Amino acid sequence: MEICCAAILFDMDGVLIDSTPAVARVWRQWARERGFDPETVVRMAHGRPSISTIRDLLPHADPEAEDREVERREIADRRGVVPLPGARQLLASLPAERYAIVTSSTRKLAEARLQTAGLPLPEFFVTSSDIVNGKPDPEPYLRAAGKLAVDAQDCVVVEDVPSGIRSGKAAGARVIAFPTTAAADELRAAGADWVLQNCESLVVTGDGHKGSGLCIDLRRELLPTAR
Repeated sequence: MEICCAAILFDMDGVLIDSTPAVARVWRQWARERGFDPETVVRMAHGRPSISTIRDLLPHADPEAEDREVERREIADRRGVVPLPGARQLLASLPAERYAIVTSSTRKLAEARLQTAGLPLPEFFVTSSDIVNGKPDPEPYLRAAGKLAVDAQDCVVVEDVPSGIRSGKAAGARVIAFPTTAAADELRAAGADWVLQNCESLVVTGDGHKGSGLCIDLRRELLPTAR
């Protein structure tokens, strides 16, 4: 199956980079120190700005100070941060002006993880440092489309968690999801248009020259949602 779009907007963690072990280690430790259930906190933290999780759990604390501490720990703990299958090759096949990375990480953390994974820093970048409202609000993806000077409705978003899928759909984009963090059924329930295995399932067949846009061959789509 082939789809065409003006640009691709990638989430980072769980789409381009496997940072799950490092994220889980940091949040579990943070949760234990503050008396919360570690696994509950890890689930809450996936796919949204860390300060949002902190505000939900510690409404009377100093969220900025807590957020800086979480960021410090995540930058320090990069053990096991690696590119996911096909990520490096897919990014290399795309013109710089045809894609953006849209992440709930801060800019410092996002740059550190991309460098650790050996992936290029994108020309167009939206992080939690650049927005007011994080995913599932549409602001991150609307901001990225604006930076690329394209309509969000003409973009394809690539995500791995329900909050990111909802953000992309609310912005008007079509959404491809990878079952890296959540199950395929959960991704479809959140509104994903397609659920594929990873970046190796996307092959760019058009390079966007002469205003033609990108064409993407979707390969190896997962089996339909279980009944």
